[in-house]
Amino acid sequence: MELKNMVAMVARTGRQLQRYDKGHRQIVGCIPYRIKSNKGKNLEDSLEVLVISAQRKGKGMLFPKGGWESDESIKEAALRESIEEAGVFGTVERILGKWLFKSKSNENYYEGFMFPLLVKEQLDFWPEKDIRQRIWVSVPKAKEVCQQPWMKEALDLLVNRLESSQTIEEESV
Repeated sequence: MELKNMVAMVARTGRQLQRYDKGHRQIVGCIPYRIKSNKGKNLEDSLEVLVISAQRKGKGMLFPKGGWESDESIKEAALRESIEEAGVFGTVERILGKWLFKSKSNENYYEGFMFPLLVKEQLDFWPEKDIRQRIWVSVPKAKEVCQQPWMKEALDLLVNRLESSQTIEEESV
């Protein structure tokens, strides 16, 4: 069965299954990325990341993220959020890190976990298609438009990881 036929067209709502740690709601997200043909190019020229519009008008762009629920693993939650908010599916890779950050809309603190998502498929229809825009951008452009400092840090970690693995591959050739 194709992924397109399996995606629930309604995003999860409600907070009854949300995970908390020491009173902080746990948030998980992904940095969806792809590498264009990089023959003779450096990583920064060939790497693209997917940013989405925030739900609230005027809040800029960010990476897909949302609550980690008690009936799913952390990687399942990260992939679900990427499908619901950005309409992309792929391989959730090793965690980039954990951040404690303050909500921009209230006084609450959240615990955020970010993962790289190597995109394998981009869906034409997804649950939040009508309320979010998605756009593939370069790393410098993502840093410019992303409103969340902790997400920019996660992006730096992703770039460093990919550059390190690229260097190792080149040295083994």
